[in-house]
Amino acid sequence: MPELQEEVTVRLINHKTQFTGVSNANPDQPIRFDYKPPLGDGLGYNGLELLLMSFSGCSATAIVYLLRKMGKTVSGLEVNAKGTRREQPPIKFEKIFIEFILNSKDTKDADIQKAIQLAEQSVCPVWQMIKNNVDVVPEYKLSAQKNNERLTQQD
Repeated sequence: MPELQEEVTVRLINHKTQFTGVSNANPDQPIRFDYKPPLGDGLGYNGLELLLMSFSGCSATAIVYLLRKMGKTVSGLEVNAKGTRREQPPIKFEKIFIEFILNSKDTKDADIQKAIQLAEQSVCPVWQMIKNNVDVVPEYKLSAQKNNERLTQQD
């Protein structure tokens, strides 16, 4: 039976607010986070940036998975996310704009629309967690380029 628990460790590494975080699954790949001066030194991501990255990565994974399951070719996907936050406490995102730029020779508008809808409804757990707390505005662009120079294969 698969493990149904995620676990991370965060450690303070300086005299201000700089931390490193690792997960049990990836202990050798730390992420550094910090806040801007004067609270921190600005030498890492802040919590809201990490949330945007988590949401972008989760939704991107879901969309690639769903499109490939539909038999579509995915030769590249870039996700841009921008959050609009409150100025006064509690500081939080009020709205997130997320843009999916898909490179595919055979994906149609209806295909990516369906994949985005399924990612929101059931496949992306991060989207599930934020969707009733933040207004999410998804958008997409399709490109049918034969070669996507931004897509790289890692060994």
